Amino acid sequence: MASTLLDPIAFKLGPISVYWYGLILGSAALAGLLIAMQEGKRFKIPQDFFMDLLLLGVPSALVGARAYYVAFKWDEYKHDPIKMFAIWEGGIAIYGALIGAVICAVIYVRRKGYNFWRIADICAPGLLLGQAIGRWGNFMNQEAYGGPVSESFLRDTLNLPNFIVNQMNVDGSFHHPTFLYESIWNIVGILLILVIRRLRFVRAGEIFIGYLMWYSIGRFFIEGLRTDSLAYQGSEWMASIMNALWQPMTAVFEAGYLDPSYGNIRISQLIAVLLVLVGIVFIIFRRVTGRAQTRYLDPIVSTKADAGTSTAEDKSSAGSAVQSSGSAVAEDKVNKKKQKDEQKQ
Repeated sequence: MASTLLDPIAFKLGPISVYWYGLILGSAALAGLLIAMQEGKRFKIPQDFFMDLLLLGVPSALVGARAYYVAFKWDEYKHDPIKMFAIWEGGIAIYGALIGAVICAVIYVRRKGYNFWRIADICAPGLLLGQAIGRWGNFMNQEAYGGPVSESFLRDTLNLPNFIVNQMNVDGSFHHPTFLYESIWNIVGILLILVIRRLRFVRAGEIFIGYLMWYSIGRFFIEGLRTDSLAYQGSEWMASIMNALWQPMTAVFEAGYLDPSYGNIRISQLIAVLLVLVGIVFIIFRRVTGRAQTRYLDPIVSTKADAGTSTAEDKSSAGSAVQSSGSAVAEDKVNKKKQKDEQKQ
């Protein structure tokens, strides 16, 4: 097992150990929430909507991330099922987290009467920010690194600070800080989204799909550097396609080792390619068929809120009508009384 320079345990509360991994993931979720809430204000979406979405989405994402990882590493857990729940030791998959979070979000957003794509667009930069921060949890656990490199490459070529260089020394060999590559890639993606979403030609759903495509492109090339990729034994022609797509990277980097007996296709690379292709088709299809009429900058309205507002307005109108009717009756009684008094006189 790799010996870490930095202690993965942040502090202890009696017998309970609090890991940096969990603290970093919690901070990542909070940062993503804040950036989503800030954008939500522009569309007058209640702040508690995003807080509830986070409270439901985080557990769903963790379950999806862990289930995804365990499914492809079942041989390591089938003899000790309790270890499946030890997420503080690492071993979660981003794509699994996305699957879990999206399923939860679709259900929750629809129950609140919003269009899923509109909310997903708002959350996209927050998701990227959360992933950028969350990768530092892998750094603390000394996991998800790439193949071996020289110390001079890290210190002189990349000019990395000592605490990163030292942590990338695993069992006496320095490795690619793939966590850092992905974190930087995600931050660049955030900056692009912040600019693109202000353009009037952007349609609803395209920011979220663009986020998936951007992340997948970076993940495809960075994944090829890693030595711990989830993989499976696929057809040779599929493996050849994956290798050909990654080939330009060989001009600078050497691919991370993948045990041939374990698999010949990295699952994250395959999913990344599929997401990019599906994203392109999705955007073109919606544009051509006229389904992409709503722009990102258009107002966001909840059908449930409309119904509630209409009901409130109806009740208010009905109350006013009743009050007016009551006033009319009272006034009529007063007039009749005056007429009787005049007749007596």
